[in-house]
Amino acid sequence: MKNLLPTRIICLTEETTEWLYLLGQEARIVGISGYTVRPRRARQEKPKVSAFLSAKVDKILALEPDCVFGFSDLQADIASALIKAGVQVTVFNQRSVDEIFAMLYQVAAMVGEAEQGLARLQAMRARLLQVQALTQAWPRRPRVYFEEWDEPRISAIRWVSELMGMAGGDDCFPELARESLGKNRILASDELVLARAPDMVIGSWCGKKFRPDKVSARPGWSALPAVRDAQIFEIKSADILQPGPAALTDGFEQLHELMKQWVERYA
Repeated sequence: MKNLLPTRIICLTEETTEWLYLLGQEARIVGISGYTVRPRRARQEKPKVSAFLSAKVDKILALEPDCVFGFSDLQADIASALIKAGVQVTVFNQRSVDEIFAMLYQVAAMVGEAEQGLARLQAMRARLLQVQALTQAWPRRPRVYFEEWDEPRISAIRWVSELMGMAGGDDCFPELARESLGKNRILASDELVLARAPDMVIGSWCGKKFRPDKVSARPGWSALPAVRDAQIFEIKSADILQPGPAALTDGFEQLHELMKQWVERYA
């Protein structure tokens, strides 16, 4: 059976790299995304063969992969080029918490670690449910505006919105969270944020440092409870915007800690 498992895997995004390391299967990885920061040692140990929207196809082919893991329709062109070259490509498209769990289980099974993967995922799920049950007793929950990008303003993607709900907060734009593409989560104007009066702003500008001072200085935003009470925070994009283990663990715990501190102070 072990001879049938992939032994030369390319990970075009970080979440599958992190998961394979957690499963103790990092020896199977022969190439990673240049954006990988989790685990940090992967950057020193593995060749970097792709960005997010582009990849060094010749370099990937030279590594002779027997499996390539990608993410979303945004990597369709990369996947197409590799498939045409005869490479097996599996592109996941997880957008919700449940879909992240399903993807992680599938990857674990593909490398012969279904049992270990399931045990790890059950522990992660148990923690999410434990916190969710705890927050149901809170007298009040913060309204949260999560900003994925600043210019234009883009609100939270679905798994972030769901994790915020489990962590104890209420997404200001839950109706937009169902939109998988960032362009469909663009806020037409700041008036939309002002109208929903968030108690907290959490920023995670993918690829650049979040600037709370710039958020506070936006015209009209001084009236927001979040700005008035200095409740503007950053969660690193590697911790929350990667739809894999990081979001379900470190990202979620950071969300919950921020919500808990707010409740202790204002509820």
